[in-house]
Amino acid sequence: MPGIFVTGTDTDVGKTYVSCGLAAALKRRGVDVGVMKPVATGRSDDAQQLLMASGSKDPLDLVNPVHFKAPLSPHLAAKREGARVDLGSIDRAFATLNSRHEVVIVEGAGGLLVPIRDGFTMVDLARRLGLPLLIVARDALGTINHTTLTVEAARSRGLKVLGVVVNRSHPGRPDLAERLNPEAIAKAARVEILASLPWRPRKSAFAAIAKVLA
Repeated sequence: MPGIFVTGTDTDVGKTYVSCGLAAALKRRGVDVGVMKPVATGRSDDAQQLLMASGSKDPLDLVNPVHFKAPLSPHLAAKREGARVDLGSIDRAFATLNSRHEVVIVEGAGGLLVPIRDGFTMVDLARRLGLPLLIVARDALGTINHTTLTVEAARSRGLKVLGVVVNRSHPGRPDLAERLNPEAIAKAARVEILASLPWRPRKSAFAAIAKVLA
């Protein structure tokens, strides 16, 4: 397997948190791991965090070959700059990273159906790169629907879903729905819950998830 494509049920659900933790866990096991954020928009430092977690020395423009300033979906951000996402640059960057490392952790942007350019979404990119999916989901009310839809969208397009990581993205004691949702997701989506992560302050987050996934 050349790598894993980490996607989410929505934006800001913890994809970078999980991707960094997975990269750190693999590194601890002695795996030569590469990381990639193919497309980023806005003031994103996701690629730099991925590099720090993995210990990779790859250049930033290889890890993140496409970046736009506006905090919008990639296709809208590109249009604002009079540009179009160059899929070839993503292909070349991934091929280079794949040749350098045993495995490459690729973090998507937003959810599976976020448009990268007209007629081409994140799910199309995962298929293009030939990678199975790891889905990051919230634990909050509504996540059963969002996660099941994401799993169905992936499977209907022929993608393998490795499992779901349920991430708690805010402090406080979980309520009843948040406690019951992981099991409900597993049943509704017929998918394995690989981890159910507690909330952590950012400073300790990567170390905590690395321990969980190691």
